Amino acid sequence: MTVPMAAAEEAPIHGDILEAIFSHVPLIHLVPVYHVSNSWKRAVSSSLAHLRPIKPWLIVLTQSPRASHVTTLHAYDPRSHVWLEIKDCTRPQASPVRSSHSTLLYTLTPAEFTFSLDALHLHWHHAPPPRVWRTDPVVARVGSRVVVAGGACEFEDDPLAVEMYDAESRVWETCPSMPALLKGSTASLWLSVAVTGEVMHVTEKHSGVTYSFDTVMKKWKGPFDLRPDESVFHCVTGILGERLMVAGVVGEFGNVRGVKLWEVRGGLGSGMVEVGEMPKEMIRKVMDGSELGSVEVTWIGNFAYVRNTSVAEELVVCEVLNGVGCEWRSVKNAAVNHGTRMVVCGGNLCMEDLQRAAMSENWTFYMKHV
Repeated sequence: MTVPMAAAEEAPIHGDILEAIFSHVPLIHLVPVYHVSNSWKRAVSSSLAHLRPIKPWLIVLTQSPRASHVTTLHAYDPRSHVWLEIKDCTRPQASPVRSSHSTLLYTLTPAEFTFSLDALHLHWHHAPPPRVWRTDPVVARVGSRVVVAGGACEFEDDPLAVEMYDAESRVWETCPSMPALLKGSTASLWLSVAVTGEVMHVTEKHSGVTYSFDTVMKKWKGPFDLRPDESVFHCVTGILGERLMVAGVVGEFGNVRGVKLWEVRGGLGSGMVEVGEMPKEMIRKVMDGSELGSVEVTWIGNFAYVRNTSVAEELVVCEVLNGVGCEWRSVKNAAVNHGTRMVVCGGNLCMEDLQRAAMSENWTFYMKHV
C-alpha cells in the first residue's frame, strides 16, 4: 500500500530517533523545543539524561577598566562546543567585578559587597561591606555563607583578617585571622582557594603551603604541603566533583615544561595521585612566556579550564572522565575584547536555569561563531 505524500510529510518522529536528533542540537536551541509538546519535552529530557548530558559552562565577563558599567557576558557550552553572548538588560555593575572562587563573582567597595552565586551569574545579592576594608581578598562560597579573607588595605591593623557573611541572616561575623605564615601573600593574586563541604582550603600558589578553615568550628588547621613535587613551581587548587585537586605548572619561570593534574587522596598530607597531563602541543600554544600568577584554573563539575592571562585568545579544557582519564582540547576564547578586564568563573547549570533565563525579557542569548 502506498502512503500519500501529505501523510508522509506529517508523520511524527518518535522515540529513539527524536532523542538522537536532539543530542546534536545546541543546548540553547533546545529551550524552545522543550515547549513544543509533552512528547518532545520527554524526548529532550531523555536525550539530555542518556545520550548527551548538560555539562558545566564557563562564564566570562569582560569589563571596561575606565567605565565599569560597560560589561559583556559570554558563556562557553562544552556539550555543544559553542560560545554564547548574553545580553543583560538589568542594572549594570558600577564597580570592578572579580572572581576568587571558581563559582563566585563579586564586587567590593567601601559602601557595598555584592556577589553572584547562580549558575549563569545573572542575579546579584547586595550586602553591607565587611568591617575591614580590603583590596584583593580571597573570597569563597561555603554553603550559605561567603568567606572574605586577607587582602586588607595597608592602613588596616590586621592584613590577615577573616570575616564571614551569612546570606540567610544577612550578618557579618568576625572569624579567627589567617595563619601568620601567609602574612606575605594574603591577596588572591598569590593564593588559591577550594571548598570541600564546610571547609575552605587556602593554598599559596608558589610553595603549595595550605591551610584549612572549618567554617563551622571557626578553626584553622595546617600547614599542609600540596606541592606535588619539586618540579612544580605554581599550584592552583580546586574541586572536581567532590574531589580536591591540584593543577601544577611544571618547569620554571619563562620555561613551562608541563601542566599536570593531581587528586588529593585521603586527608590533606596523605598523598596525591596524578590524574592527567596537558598535551605538549597545547603547552606550546597557551603557556609560552608564562609567569608566576599568570596561570589560572577554573574548576566546575568534572571540568578544569586552564588559561594563561598573557595569551587571552586560547583556553585549554580538561574533562576528567570517570575520575581517571582526561580529555583535553584547545578552545578559541570568543570573549576576548582587547582593552577590557576579563573575569572567569564556572556555572553548573541545569535545563531549568537556562529556561528561566532564556524565556525572561531581561536576557537575550546570541550564538557566536569563532
